Amino acid sequence: MEWQDITRHWRHAVEILVLAVLIYQIYRAFRATRGARILVGLVVILVVFTGLLQLFKFQVITWLVTKALFVLLVALPVIFQPEIRTALARVGSSRWLDWLLRNERRQVAFLGILGEAVVSLSKKRIGALFAIERNISLKPQQDTGVTLNAVFTPELAQSLFFPKSPLHDGALILAEERVQAAACVLPVSQKELSDRSIGLRHRAAIGLTEETDAVCVVVSEETGGISICMDGQIERGLSEEKFQERMEEIFLGKSKEHEKGVSEELGAEDDLPDPGDRDLDRDSGSADR
Repeated sequence: MEWQDITRHWRHAVEILVLAVLIYQIYRAFRATRGARILVGLVVILVVFTGLLQLFKFQVITWLVTKALFVLLVALPVIFQPEIRTALARVGSSRWLDWLLRNERRQVAFLGILGEAVVSLSKKRIGALFAIERNISLKPQQDTGVTLNAVFTPELAQSLFFPKSPLHDGALILAEERVQAAACVLPVSQKELSDRSIGLRHRAAIGLTEETDAVCVVVSEETGGISICMDGQIERGLSEEKFQERMEEIFLGKSKEHEKGVSEELGAEDDLPDPGDRDLDRDSGSADR
């Protein structure tokens, strides 16, 4: 009898599971965004009206609410356009496919050059913002800056981000292990942050990673702190070793034990910047405009 009940109702269990996953994903997409408040407001209004209609049996209001729901369904894609665009962009990206198609040896060499450039800028406290393209093209952001299409080297990065350089203000976009453009303007995040002291450079990095699958690396001009932004989240106060580990985890999918072996083979430096400074960085002087 129990087995018959299970076979008869297993579809209901699957439906509940699918709905639970869908609701959770919607919550993740809308959490800490402007659309979250709008969505909560719509849900509250809908629940209140439904309760009143069930209680008092208002026929005219029921008819009006039913018609209004059809209009609301048409308006929802417009109201939540930024959140829907971000969700679709992430669905269209595929990290495992990106890992399979790229040459790992080139990636290791590129990450080594990037690490050398970031550490050098950090020690000199030169503010910097790197945007690394993955599956979603950063061509719209490249068009806002100066096209270079140059070989990426630590010396070039230092020259571009030097405070007196004409191209120091803005982001450096890296794609296919090359510098595609400099002084690029990135979309600033509209997400509500707990600490309002975070600088515009970091907000721009978060904003780009909210809309694309790019990875952004930020060097604070005031503290020299190193940060990584991905999927709209930021990791701050990274040491040289931790930064290299995280980048290899992201782009190569390597475990920490394997990463340490790679670092030793590549002759990674042992002197680490102070990881204790985890305050949010202010970058008013060289923030993205």
